[in-house]
Order: sequence, then C-alpha cells, then structure tokens
Amino acid sequence: MKYSAQEVIQYVNEEDVKFIRLTFCDVYGRQKNISIMPSELPRAFEYGIAFDASSIDGFGDEMKSDLFLRPDPETLAVLPWRPEHGRVVRMLCTITKPNGETYECDTRNVLKKAIKAAKDKGVEFYFGSELEFYLFKLDENGEPTKEPYDNAGYMDLAPADKGENIRREICLDMEKMGMSPESSHHEEGPGQNEIDFRYSNSLTAADDAMSFKTLVRTIAHRNGLCADFSPKPLQGKPGNGFHINLSVKDDEGHYKLTQVLAGIMEYIEQITVFLNPVENSYERFGENKAPRYISWSSENRSQLIRIPAASGEYRRAELRSPDPKANPYLAYALLIYAGLYGIENDLSLPPAAEINFFKANKTDARKYKELPENLEEAKALAIKSDFVNKHLPQEIIDIYCK
Repeated sequence: MKYSAQEVIQYVNEEDVKFIRLTFCDVYGRQKNISIMPSELPRAFEYGIAFDASSIDGFGDEMKSDLFLRPDPETLAVLPWRPEHGRVVRMLCTITKPNGETYECDTRNVLKKAIKAAKDKGVEFYFGSELEFYLFKLDENGEPTKEPYDNAGYMDLAPADKGENIRREICLDMEKMGMSPESSHHEEGPGQNEIDFRYSNSLTAADDAMSFKTLVRTIAHRNGLCADFSPKPLQGKPGNGFHINLSVKDDEGHYKLTQVLAGIMEYIEQITVFLNPVENSYERFGENKAPRYISWSSENRSQLIRIPAASGEYRRAELRSPDPKANPYLAYALLIYAGLYGIENDLSLPPAAEINFFKANKTDARKYKELPENLEEAKALAIKSDFVNKHLPQEIIDIYCK
C-alpha cells in the first residue's frame, strides 16, 4: 500500500510505532539510515532531517557537510525483525541540499530521471532481480569466516541444504515488507543461495533489491551466520551474480525488447564499471555461468544476455554480467538509457551466438568482443564514454572512476 505523508503520521500514531528509520544509500549502494522518534515525523516531511554528509563516502567534505533526508511516504514498511510492541518502520529518502535542490549523488533520483525520460518517450521498463549470496559461519567472536554453512549443490534438498529454513524466513519477511519473492533455491556453490523477485516497475525493483540485502544480512546474523554478497567470495567456486531480468513496452502495449537489448549491447562495455564496481567483480567473468563475451541467445547461460523460454507478458531478457556490489539505482538507470538509445535508433541485434562459451575454442570465441578484463579497464572506458558522461552526474563518474 502506498501512503501519503498524513497517512504515515496516522499509521505511526495508531500502530504503536516508536522508531522511524530514514534510509538512503551512498553512491556505491551501501544502505545507511538515521532513526527519528514519532514526534519528529512532521518536521521530516516538511523540512527534512539534516545529517553529516562528510562522513559518507563520496558525499563531500567538511566544507559543505549538511544534507537533508526527505522521506518518501510511499515507501513505508514495517521492519518485521524488530519487536511487535514499539514497532520500527522505515522509509526511503530523497537527499537534498540545504536550499532544497536534490543532491547530485542521490542515485535514487538518478533512476527517477531515467524513468521520466522513458515515460516522455512513451515507454516503461520493468525489472526483476535474481540475487545470489553465500552463507558463512561465524567464529567464536562472532566474526565472519569463509567456512560455508553447508556443502549442498544446485537445487539440493534439506538436510543437505541447510539454508532452506533461512530462505523461508527471508521470503516471509520480504512479503511483510511489501516485496514479491518469486522463487528461492540453493545455488551451485557450497552455502550459496538465490532468491528471485517478481518483476515490477523500475523504482520499486531497485528499492526492493536495495532493501533485500539488508534483510538477508539481518536474518543470517539472527541465525548465527554471515551473508556474503561479494562477487567472488571463494576462489574456484561460483561467484555471486545479480542477474537482471528486464522487459519493456510502449503506451500501446507493444514490446520493444529487441531494440532495447541492441542498445544495451552497444554500451555494455562503457557501463560495466557501474555493474561490476570492485576488483574481484572481474574474477567472476568467464567461469561458472558468468559471461565474458558480449553476445546473446535464447536460453544459453554462457551468454551476456539470455532470452528465457516464455511468451506474452512473461517474455523478458536476462542480463547476466552484473554482480550484487552494483548499486541497483545506477544499474537500472543506465540500462534504461541504453535501451532508449536502441529504441530511438531502431537498432537490430547481431545474430544469436549459438555456442557454449565455456567450452568453445579460442578461434570461435575471438569473433566476439569481451567485457572489460579488470576494474581499471572498465574505469577507463567509462571516463571517455560520451554516453556515460551524458547520463550520469560528473560527481558520480569521478567517485567510481577516479
């Protein structure tokens, strides 16, 4: 349910809410928050709540350190892991300067601008996330180890799959927060799990992907474990992917998937640093179903883009290169802009690559361009990209690339 500011105030007064968490993320997509008491809620809606931006990576220095959090009442959600009495709720926030202007490094606002650009063209994008994570044991001091919670394999059952009950807790709490889990299972790696979302509009999908990681870490810790979303937690084992499913249609209900995918393939090298933002993102490429080559086909999981078997409203494409360290607001914004470029220029996809890149010989593979080999190469491509410089604030580009 989407609330107005007045309805949120009424809900807080009637439902024994004692703390309101105003939540936002830094440029890298790491969630932050500040808790306020119910009496401060009217002020938060009217004026915003100030915070010290100089203490947030990428948000400036002590010279201009005051920024404000302005809660979005439509994102109200109860935190189900907190007590029933004296409830805790959270709202996602817009970040503004003291003069009321939206802050350049508010990545949620970057996505809002992309959504508006698409709407102005009569197009709407939908996204669904598939997020993978490892569950590791804690040591005697409560610190994370690299010892997997189990040694189960792909889609194994309990008791080999020890994560079954934890995934159940996660899915139930997701529903309590208004998210829509679609499926969950054990992944290929020891202690590795995956939970998939039902598709939704772009902003909701990004909000949910952001909130999901906090929820998973919280429930894992409650069970004496650590949830690890890093791209390559264990050498020689599968990495964690953030597979992004997308579909698009215009005002007349016509699907524009082919042109959108052609646009994404056109710019994927230049935006990779924002989809794979850390060093070991690049250790994942080219093995265990993580792509290395810029290609597409139907169903084939060795490709960058896969079009799963489906029809009608369920027809979608899956981008397989991003990992969970990506900020979903930036990822979805750039995919929207690349897709719009494909639509505006009526781009066509190259022929499908009907080969298994994990088994293909080097001669066949060399016919296809590759994703950046490492983080430095990805940064260099983004810095000189007219596309990236057109669609992202310079402050964000500098933080990622310099």
